This record gives sequence, C-alpha cells and structure tokens, in this order.
Amino acid sequence: MPSRPLHPTLHDARLPHLGSAIGMIVLYFALQFLASGLVGIGLGFALGVSGAPASGMAARIKAVLAQPDTNALMVILTLLLAASVTIVLVRRLWPAAWSHGAPPGLGLTRPGRPLFYLAAVLLGLALPIAGGWLTRWMAHGHQVTQDVKQIGGAASLALRLPLALVVVTLGPLVEELLFRGALLSALLRRMHAGWAIAISSLLFACVHLPDLGFLWYAVPNLALLAAALAWLRLRSGSLWPAVVAHGVNNLLAVVAWFVTSSGLH
Repeated sequence: MPSRPLHPTLHDARLPHLGSAIGMIVLYFALQFLASGLVGIGLGFALGVSGAPASGMAARIKAVLAQPDTNALMVILTLLLAASVTIVLVRRLWPAAWSHGAPPGLGLTRPGRPLFYLAAVLLGLALPIAGGWLTRWMAHGHQVTQDVKQIGGAASLALRLPLALVVVTLGPLVEELLFRGALLSALLRRMHAGWAIAISSLLFACVHLPDLGFLWYAVPNLALLAAALAWLRLRSGSLWPAVVAHGVNNLLAVVAWFVTSSGLH
C-alpha cells in the first residue's frame, strides 16, 4: 500500500520512520533499566554507608535497597531521568512533527473539539473496568499484579504521593508520545489504520509484560487500552486526549494504593 501523503509543511526526513520509532521505544526502556541500576547504586551508598562500619557495609546497603521507601524513590528518579532524556531526544529528532496534530505529526497540539477531553476521561474510567473483567475471565481467578503497584502500596505517604504524580502524568505522556505519536505515525505511512492500531497496540502490551511477570493473560487488557488510546488520538487529531485517558486509567490503579493502605475495601 502506498504511504500516506505528507503534510505540506513536513519533510519526509523530519518524520518518524518505523526503525527510528522502535529505536526510541527500545531506548526509553533501556534508559529505565540503566537509570534504575545507577540510582540503586547511588541510593545504596548514600543511605547505607552512613553510620555503618566497613565490615557491615554490604549488608547495610542491601537492607536499605530492600526498604519500600527506597524502592519508591528509585522508581521516581528512574522515571524522571528516562522520561526527561526521551522527551528531549524526541523533540530534537522530529522537531517539525512535534506540534502537528494528525499523523504523520506527533500530535502535541490542542484537539479540534474540547469534548474529546471529556471522552478521554470517560474512556480512562471505563477501560480499567472492562479490561479488568477481561483479564479475570482469561486468568481464571489468577491474580495479576504490577511491580509499581506493589511498590506504591508499600511506600510511606511522603513517597507515595510523588510516585503517584509521576505514574499519572509523566509516564502516560512519554508512552503516548512514543506509541501513539511516533510509532503509530510511522506505521500509518506503511499500512491501513486498522493494522497500524493493531500492531502498535500489541507492541505496547508486550513491552509491559516484564512489569506484569510475563503473564500472557494481561496482554488483551493492555492491547484494548492501547487500541482505545490510538482511536482517541486519531479521532481528536491530538495526542493530549490520549495522554489524559492514559493518566486517568493509571489514576484508578493509584487510588488502590491509598484505599488498601487505609484498610478500606
């Protein structure tokens, strides 16, 4: 199938190509892995060395890194570092596509109709319910838990709040920029919208499997979420409604941290 016609103000060399879009996604998760290691080493020495004799330093560092608050702080700093670097690189790599709404632009512009923000909130509230039901049905009673959900539920309130803020805002922004911005735009230049949405949604689901313990029955839920976000991005001509819907989806999971910790069910 021939590629989609370019926007008259966009040049092909300044647009996301499939290889570069996938490369940025790989880089983002690689940065998380690298930043997590560096932050863990830094926090371990900063918090574990003080007041500990040299003979017990290794045990002290290990104990500090096992604490819920240390894990929460590691996640916060890791996401901040990885997301900041990724956003800067995307902005410099595709500057002309940054603020163009419809693909092949990245969509960081206001939607044509503000009602899409309302649709985003409603989708963000409905998708966890539908996706949760689908996962429970496919899992046959098995539990699906995320690492960040366990970390957030165990952390103190002082760290749970900034962790929640990062998970609800920065995480959705970067993932939407990569998957419904760069990747979807690159796929749309090669294939029909339905195939582009399906492939980008499946990739989105698969890259989140490590955080879910590689439980295959979590894939349909994530793919459903991704497909709805892609639909919202294409219909609105903007990436922001998808960011809002993704953030609301994450917010419902974050609320569970506080409800569980307060003893409410």
